[in-house]
Order: sequence, then C-alpha cells, then structure tokens
Amino acid sequence: MRRLTLAAAALALSLAPAFAAAPTAEQKAEFYKTCVGISQNQPLCTCKADAAMDLVDSDFMAVIIKSMRGASPPSEYETPYNNYIAASTRACGMGGI
Repeated sequence: MRRLTLAAAALALSLAPAFAAAPTAEQKAEFYKTCVGISQNQPLCTCKADAAMDLVDSDFMAVIIKSMRGASPPSEYETPYNNYIAASTRACGMGGI
C-alpha cells in the first residue's frame, strides 16, 4: 500500500504543473455524472472521481471529462492521460501495482 501511495504521489507531481489549481467540487461531480452515464458502475465511478482529485489538476480534469465524452486528449496530454488511467485504475484496486 505504501508503494501505491508513493507512486500515486509521484504521478500527481509529474502530471500537474507547480502551483496548479486542484480540481473543483463541480468538476468532481461532473466526472462522476459522466462516468456513471457511461458505465452505470457507481462504486467504480466514486473511486475514480476520488482518485482524480488527488492525481490531477483542474485543467487536466477538464481533459479527462472531455475524453470520457468521446474526445481524444490533445497530443501533449496523451502520455499523462495514459499515466492517469493506469494510476487511477491501481488506486481503485484494479490492475497490477
């Protein structure tokens, strides 16, 4: 568990620029609403929304929400987006550590 926490913290630092604004409560609610609309999996969406609040900043949260709605992430976000998916999946107890 300690390795997961350290890995998540390192990822969060690598994804968000210094002094970036944290995602807002409104973004978290929109993330959850969009996720449930796609998956109908409330427990997973709750976990993923909580994880996103610790892993990304508000600008990147907007990219994630747009991606969940079908837009491709801008090219400069492709690697961070893939890293976010992996980290949030691990944070929610799925996938390898």
